Amino acid sequence: MLVEKIEQLLKEVKGLHASNNEELETLRVKYLSKKGEIAALMNDFRSVAAEQKKAVGMKINELKQTALDRINSIREELQQANVNTDELDLSRTAYQVNLGTRHPISIVTNEIIDIFSRMGFTLADGPEVEDDLHVFTKMNFAADHPARDMQDTFFVETNPDDVAKNIILRSHTSSVQARVMETTQPPIRVICPGRVYRNEAITARAHCFFHQIEGLYIDKNVSFTDLKQVLLTFAQELFGADTKIRLRPSFFPFTEPSAEMDISCHICGGSGCGFCKHTGWVEILGCGMVDPNVLELCGIDSKVYSGYAFGVGVERITNLKYRVSDLRMFSENDIRFLREFEAAN
Repeated sequence: MLVEKIEQLLKEVKGLHASNNEELETLRVKYLSKKGEIAALMNDFRSVAAEQKKAVGMKINELKQTALDRINSIREELQQANVNTDELDLSRTAYQVNLGTRHPISIVTNEIIDIFSRMGFTLADGPEVEDDLHVFTKMNFAADHPARDMQDTFFVETNPDDVAKNIILRSHTSSVQARVMETTQPPIRVICPGRVYRNEAITARAHCFFHQIEGLYIDKNVSFTDLKQVLLTFAQELFGADTKIRLRPSFFPFTEPSAEMDISCHICGGSGCGFCKHTGWVEILGCGMVDPNVLELCGIDSKVYSGYAFGVGVERITNLKYRVSDLRMFSENDIRFLREFEAAN
């Protein structure tokens, strides 16, 4: 009698059908809940003779698994069929939409950040619309420094009574360093990536905005040797273990001594080519020891602490890595140009 009931239920569950989720739930409760048809069979199972229990038990398990599989199958069918047409974008193109890729500037920026992060530098950020105080004054720029001239700096708002209160578009990310030194006690080890602006004619080799990553390390007994080792590690991580560097004396208002750093040309290996102008070297950044005046202006005791700073032009590095001949291509959003960097993502 019990076996016949199981066979009848097995036939029923194989033919189950539901047109919506409510009907499906009703079927699940009817057959698979604790008070359902299959659970009720267990009451009759207790009276089955011992020699028949194994065979009958297998039949009940088969029925339960069949019912479970059928319920799940109906659920999948409903999920595929019950697409809400209100959620469809009927204006969407019928053609395949290609996924985008990272911009080459973003690729190189992230790579540089990763290198310095592994050397213990943390990220710092600041406003692009800044005041003269943090962009120039606290960076030890003299009041008559040419960089303050209208020909180089974008002025948003001028203050004839107090030059330090002029509002400008930052011309370098050193302003972020000034803000960090104002609010943080050494040791300080930060990198400051960001976009900067300069009032220059837009050509293949120059633009009115570009991207920098500046680094700052301040602590007791920091030396130029520390700076040189960090920059050597950076160059070799970015361009290869065989990369060599050289430091040439230079001048920046906020560092003393100052230097410009060249790397051995990775195109010709230092033997000389058109890319490096047959010198074997390519300039990539400026650096130096933080001028004591900058430390004092930012509230740090220069008799106790010293430090170094460096600034990398991201477009410059991107050109070196990918040999992009025209800086304007970075900001024109030409999809043909951007697709060339799919493999670099």
